[in-house]
Amino acid sequence: MSVTEVHFDTVSEARAHFSAIIDAAEAGVPATVRRDRRRSAVVDAERLRHFLVTVRPARAEVVAEGDGWSILLQGLPLAADGQSFEEALDEMVAALREYAGDWADHLRHASNHEQNWSLVQIIDLSSDEQLRDWLQQ
Repeated sequence: MSVTEVHFDTVSEARAHFSAIIDAAEAGVPATVRRDRRRSAVVDAERLRHFLVTVRPARAEVVAEGDGWSILLQGLPLAADGQSFEEALDEMVAALREYAGDWADHLRHASNHEQNWSLVQIIDLSSDEQLRDWLQQ
């Protein structure tokens, strides 16, 4: 049985057909729910992550300095240091996770951070290993 697009005009209708929404998202076909004037899309998490890392590369700047390494992300208040490159990567992953938590808590309302929605989605949808790979692309 093939899954076709699913669209629901109310949350109640979507709730009654929740499996159909998930099936559509997993199949990669459009799945939306309308609440008042807003429409939300339900998307398979791995597909969304793949798309986001494609359109938002990390562009990490890696610098070997004296006894260690530094990693910087241009345009973001994020930097990490380590005695080895691997240690610096681990520190940057930790910094990204902390930033995502802060963004969800309060930074998303700050004008200089609100545009980082896609970055936070990448962080949340990625494993630590996926984040390390993304930083090195």
